[in-house]
Amino acid sequence: MALADRYLALGRDVHSGEVLARGGDPEAHSILERTGFVPVVRLHETYHRLPVGLDKAEEKRLATRAVARLRAVNYDVKADQAFDTELREPHYLPLGSQVAHLAEQIREASTSDEVADVLTELTASHDGVLIALGEVIAATAGFYQDLGQPSDPHTAKRLQDLAEHQLGVLWSDLAHLRNDLADRHQDHPQRLACTAEIGPQEREASAVCGCPPAPPRLPTSTVAAPARPRR
Repeated sequence: MALADRYLALGRDVHSGEVLARGGDPEAHSILERTGFVPVVRLHETYHRLPVGLDKAEEKRLATRAVARLRAVNYDVKADQAFDTELREPHYLPLGSQVAHLAEQIREASTSDEVADVLTELTASHDGVLIALGEVIAATAGFYQDLGQPSDPHTAKRLQDLAEHQLGVLWSDLAHLRNDLADRHQDHPQRLACTAEIGPQEREASAVCGCPPAPPRLPTSTVAAPARPRR
């Protein structure tokens, strides 16, 4: 990771008067967003700002907290004097990182049973991740329904459709794959248990085992989530 990705500038913009944070990597951006900042994506730059409508005291509280959180995980933050702080706020593993750990378990799995167990965490019909995500989307739809702006009922309907249909398709597909793998009881032919032994045919003198090279990691993409089917 480039050192520039560990650097951020956080302060009040002299032109707009907004409190802005510039720089950092995706982890830093996640910390900013969890502290209340809003991402602004432009063609040639991405930065973060505080929400509109906050009073000066709330802006100072959020900006100072962001500095404390970022420095706690060793980001180099250049902050306006008004937002500078010696405090360091503990950084806890966010929920998304815990779910992402399931992907790491699948990458390390060597049998269909192991992958089926991981996918069960996503597809369990009562308390799986995708069912819970559907509940969150449905609850957000309910919040928007009577919020008062003319577009809010349309937003609520779109969210409800996402929860009941699009997310449901994803849940159904993954549940089918999970059940298929659970029935196979199959070892993956390219993921054998490591014996930590070198065969006589090994070309690389520095190798510590005879396992094949790890496959390249495919790029990840954001997928629309499934929703709980209606009862």
